[in-house]
This record gives sequence, C-alpha cells and structure tokens, in this order.
Amino acid sequence: MIERKPTEETQRPPAAPLDEARLRQQAIGVRLRQMFDQVVNEEVPDEFLEILRRADTRSEKS
Repeated sequence: MIERKPTEETQRPPAAPLDEARLRQQAIGVRLRQMFDQVVNEEVPDEFLEILRRADTRSEKS
C-alpha cells in the first residue's frame, strides 16, 4: 500500500480565519440591528405627516 502524505492542497486551512470572519459578521449583524431599532423608534417629522395627510385627503376625494 502506498501512503500519501497530506499536501497543501488536501490539508484543511486553519479554523482561526473562519472563526474570525464569523465573529466579524456577528458584530456587524448586532450593529445593524441596533441601527435599525434606532431608526424605527425615531419620531416622524411633522412635515412628513402633513404630506401624508394631504395625500390621504386627495385619494379620498378621487
């Protein structure tokens, strides 16, 4: 039987870069959720609400 020694192509890369990438992705996800929550909880400006009211009034008349 011929024994094969693992070559660079058949060896698995170290897990550290994968773990680091996952941690980075997780941190990005957490920050995106925080930013989204901040935006969702912001008040709607009065000017924008007025525009919506006018649009609703116009659509009711049609």
